[in-house]
Amino acid sequence: MNNKVTIEKIGLIGIVLTAITSPCCFPLFGVLVSSLGYSSFELFGNSTMYVFLGFSFLAFIGNVFSFLYHRKIIAIIIAALSVGLVFYNYFSSYEGNEFTNLGMIGLMISGVMNYYETKIFNLMKNKSVILQSTITCPNCGHKKEETMPTDACQYFYECENCKAQLKPKQGDCCVYCSYGSVPCPPIQETGKSCCA
Repeated sequence: MNNKVTIEKIGLIGIVLTAITSPCCFPLFGVLVSSLGYSSFELFGNSTMYVFLGFSFLAFIGNVFSFLYHRKIIAIIIAALSVGLVFYNYFSSYEGNEFTNLGMIGLMISGVMNYYETKIFNLMKNKSVILQSTITCPNCGHKKEETMPTDACQYFYECENCKAQLKPKQGDCCVYCSYGSVPCPPIQETGKSCCA
């Protein structure tokens, strides 16, 4: 799955790079780049739109692979419509760039959606990941079962009994790894902290 996700990332990064470095084709980015003090230039010269179309298609292929992996249809629909807008804008007689800009934004949105869908799918697929952990307060000994977040480390936890504010011990990424009965999902799944 990593190679397929990499294809999507390369496509998305390429789209942004092409757009940012081609202010004549993408005036919205030209204004932003100029406001940061950079002058106008075209990285790919006369072939800018062909490069942009290629990266758009690459991002769509990555979306297809992601869909085949997690089977969530919304992101692939957004990606298909977005690539359709980009190609329509280029091959039709329409003069503006609005469809290309919308298509680029849609491809970025579908990329973010695929990232989170794949992450959730991997957690659900890996049934050995336990989401319930009992936190024991080191001050008063109070215990409470909590559901751990799957997408972030929980750095602070307030004991409901003594109101102590718990923080992870040095070397731990979160309060579940320090005071919980089960370490956090990223540690269970990969052995690596989600904060690293």
